[in-house]
Amino acid sequence: MHKIGGLMFVLMPLVGMTQTFKVLTPYGRASFRGLSAPSASVVWVSGTGLIGRSVDGGSSWRWASVPGFERRDFRDIYAYDSLTAMVMAVDTPAVLLRTGDGGAHWTEVFRDATPGMFLDAMDFLGAKGIVVGDPVGGRFYLAMTQDSGRSWLPFSDGIRPVADSGEGCFASSGTNIRLLLQDGLPYAFVSGGPVSRLFTGSAAVTLPLLNGAVSTGANSIGISGAHWIVVGGDFAHDSVSRGNCLISSDGGVHWRAPASGPLGYRSCVVHLSGASWLCCGTSGVDVSTDDGDHWRSLSRESYHVAVSSGGVVYLAGAHGRVARLERGR
Repeated sequence: MHKIGGLMFVLMPLVGMTQTFKVLTPYGRASFRGLSAPSASVVWVSGTGLIGRSVDGGSSWRWASVPGFERRDFRDIYAYDSLTAMVMAVDTPAVLLRTGDGGAHWTEVFRDATPGMFLDAMDFLGAKGIVVGDPVGGRFYLAMTQDSGRSWLPFSDGIRPVADSGEGCFASSGTNIRLLLQDGLPYAFVSGGPVSRLFTGSAAVTLPLLNGAVSTGANSIGISGAHWIVVGGDFAHDSVSRGNCLISSDGGVHWRAPASGPLGYRSCVVHLSGASWLCCGTSGVDVSTDDGDHWRSLSRESYHVAVSSGGVVYLAGAHGRVARLERGR
């Protein structure tokens, strides 16, 4: 059974259990690429000029625009809890905003009007956070916070990774960077374009993904211990299934393609639990129960981003669509 518009439908079993996939109340023509769920019941979503928050698992929503930023593209959002969140406005000037009262008021905590500035994604571990942007002056842009986003310090030119000609990041789901803070691995982010690479501090590894055009390459990286998965492909040809997924079992040192990959371009990959992973993109949603080696389709509906929290998976995409995937009992 498969219906849209707030009705529940049953999907294939995941890890031997029935799944329900509920499409929550749509919001007009909004396209959501920012999504964060600090708990199973609290979820935040962001799109062009619009931010939504639910504290009851998506049953009801509070929607608002930020005064002065009504036309800005909020491509990523990170929520600490039901009251505190960060949102990222990507294009020049690049801006980060912070709220501590559930989105009633927002404070600008970062702004960079350098020509060519375009932020792509954020990630946080406790009070520390990182943001990555497209190359400026031939080097990828990076900045960090150590006080829960209240202030930000850009990386110096000498430690920002050098980009190849035409190489950049994709602001497709806010998941192309992960903050690691491990010895020798402060972060991991992926790029695309003429070349697709993985950057971990001073090291760069070329990824054998579909590449060579501005629409190709890696879009998202998911990390669970030493097991890493990267997804992407070609968003201009979203039904192409080759070169859209890679797996590493040694923390990003060596990579291999899955035995059976996702069915098309994928903009986001997220670890669920154990050996279970989920990825999504404009041509559908796929799940793996063997650490990414085999994938099967859950839905052909379009979603840009997914997050997992407290046993619940939320997804967001175009046409104001936010969905909740739950394990049946």
